[in-house]
Amino acid sequence: MLNANYMRARLSDLFPMAYDRICMHEFVMTLEKLKEETGVSALDVAKAMLDHGIHPPTMYFPLIVHEALMVEPTETETRETLDEAIEVLRSICDRAYTDPQSLHLMPETTPIRRPDEVAAARSPRIRYDFEAVGN
Repeated sequence: MLNANYMRARLSDLFPMAYDRICMHEFVMTLEKLKEETGVSALDVAKAMLDHGIHPPTMYFPLIVHEALMVEPTETETRETLDEAIEVLRSICDRAYTDPQSLHLMPETTPIRRPDEVAAARSPRIRYDFEAVGN
């Protein structure tokens, strides 16, 4: 609870909170204004977080909140780790206003960039090496 409320309070000046009240273990930000002003979506922000070594939060949940990011920091995270995540989100937001096109191309440092998620869901290519299992 403490970590979620700490992050929510530190980010509320930048991202509107879908439910602007004390939370339990998670909070939901809406990036709808960011998308309207810059064209940068919650998906773009989540993909950019990967380039900073941060696992992105749940996106588009709940479905009633447009451009939602649901953040659930664990209680074992240090304040320094939380502050780093907050600064990463702030820097991504700044970049959205100065260089929005670059965020549409992220992640840049991961082995897989941006797969076609619709094609992957409709025509999955699943490979499993059964011979390697016993070795």
